[in-house]
Amino acid sequence: MDIASYLDRKREEVDRFLDTAVPSAQTAPATLHESMRYSLFAGGKRIRPILAMASAEAVGQPSKAILPIASSLELIHTYSLIHDDLPAMDNDDYRRGKLTNHKVYGEAMAILAGDALLTLAFDLCSRADLLDHLDPIRQVQIIHELALGAGNLGMVGGQVLDIQAENKDIDLATLQTIHAHKTGMLIRAAVRMGAIVSSATPAQLKQLTAYAEDVGLAFQIADDVLNVTGTREELGKNANTDAQRGKKTYPSFCGVEGARTLADQCANRAISRLDTFDAKADSLRELARYITSRRN
Repeated sequence: MDIASYLDRKREEVDRFLDTAVPSAQTAPATLHESMRYSLFAGGKRIRPILAMASAEAVGQPSKAILPIASSLELIHTYSLIHDDLPAMDNDDYRRGKLTNHKVYGEAMAILAGDALLTLAFDLCSRADLLDHLDPIRQVQIIHELALGAGNLGMVGGQVLDIQAENKDIDLATLQTIHAHKTGMLIRAAVRMGAIVSSATPAQLKQLTAYAEDVGLAFQIADDVLNVTGTREELGKNANTDAQRGKKTYPSFCGVEGARTLADQCANRAISRLDTFDAKADSLRELARYITSRRN
């Protein structure tokens, strides 16, 4: 399959939905909604929602509920980026080639925009009118997956571990624990949420969860490599920031080429998890390959 065309098509679907789901920049309080939309429509690849959509397709014919559920993941991801960029955390000036949210709207508004995006994600997953008569039991399961992936035992917990590890001589196992939570848990949630929408069997959900965990690790290793090898133009932000902040990364343990090899091994292992799935899972297979070959 042509993964580039697939990504473009799915990204456009997500963007169209988000444009209708997020209030316009003229809606009061206007500055809040302008700030939310500034970061949300700054050119993200929409990998997490696309993983959810591809997972739903791998299991069966997804209902219309998949689009709002998948889009909720992008709201969570964007809020996390806004907060990550704040002076109290990574203190970044640029994101996706544009000034970071707090540089444009101030720190208080950036915090509140992130809070609003986070809350709106759960609003989307709770609305019966958007979810195409989704079975209520599955709807609750999906909301639980989103909360687990994003919260204290998931992404936020991983961010805490990441901050606490700065300028410390951690080992590789600790680094893997950090990234399994900071990056991996929301990717895991995305794949599981998509599978639940399409009524995955317990066996299918188990295999897709293993796929997601491998893909999440591949994604983070690839990010670490890009932070070392990418240019500011490619990354849309300053390069080599991990080393400047005293963060251990996969290249610092394995070297750049060793890290690339490890990422490829994770992607190949993820693909092997899908052996029991037919061609409907090809988009998931190609996404695993794309994640390790991307340049930003």
